Amino acid sequence: MLKGRDLLTLIDYKPDEIKEIIELGIEVKKNPEKYCNALKHKTLAMLFMKTSTRTRISFEAGMTQLGGHAIYLDWRTTNLTRGRLEEEIRCIDRYVDIIMARVYKHEEIKAIAEAAEKPVINGLCNLFHPCQALADLMTIIEHKGNANVKIAYVGDGNNVCNSLMICGAKLGAEISIGVPKGYEPLERAVGEAKKYSEVSICNTAEEAVKDADVVYTDTWVSMGQEAETEKRLKIFPPFQLNMKLLKLAKPDALVMHCLPAHIGQEITADVIYSKNSVIFDQAENRMHVQKALMLKLLGKA
Repeated sequence: MLKGRDLLTLIDYKPDEIKEIIELGIEVKKNPEKYCNALKHKTLAMLFMKTSTRTRISFEAGMTQLGGHAIYLDWRTTNLTRGRLEEEIRCIDRYVDIIMARVYKHEEIKAIAEAAEKPVINGLCNLFHPCQALADLMTIIEHKGNANVKIAYVGDGNNVCNSLMICGAKLGAEISIGVPKGYEPLERAVGEAKKYSEVSICNTAEEAVKDADVVYTDTWVSMGQEAETEKRLKIFPPFQLNMKLLKLAKPDALVMHCLPAHIGQEITADVIYSKNSVIFDQAENRMHVQKALMLKLLGKA
């Protein structure tokens, strides 16, 4: 049972629990009318320290489609910037049924969850992006039939990489990560993934991508890392996802990116719009799998 749980990181979720959420996401996508009143009279609070396109719209539209209501709260226009976080969250918790927060530090999402009695969802922090990973694996399963594939990730070993690795490994995928030295994913995430599947960390993109079924990349400079932009733009070009690199993967390899993309940096235009690309399917699936997640956490599946 997932009712009443938080989703801060997929480290805390068993493979069967992850599979349940994704399977429900696929079902909700196929039969939206069946769930159109499932969260009637339920309210989602959405707290944003960071800017957002997909996270905000997918949660807000998803909650609306389930018959519920979502409240967007920009951190800067509330007293979250003035009062103590614990008191502010305890008040918000009294008004709503579920909370999603997009924050800078993992400690912040943990503090929100500790203060709230209602379920809390991590909409992104510096270490993890669990909702993105759920949508990613849903997309892979839709296109490949299952998750028993080789997923290659190239670029920065960031929050997206950490969650993708954990989620993929728990569902049976082989994981291959190609990153520059010093930019490897979180050791805790690597250790968790290795409990469930084969995980290799390479320092060349070519080695990581060879014979992959899925090739994934993300921005080289995440929000909060702007001061490192110049340095990173000198280090990461060998890890660009371009047609030359893609040809090392299987001919029918899926191309994935969580967006926003910086065309000409981590990915080229011909790749993002190639026949291999499922990038916009990923974006759409954020909404469907998050609908499933909210249904599960609120005991309305």
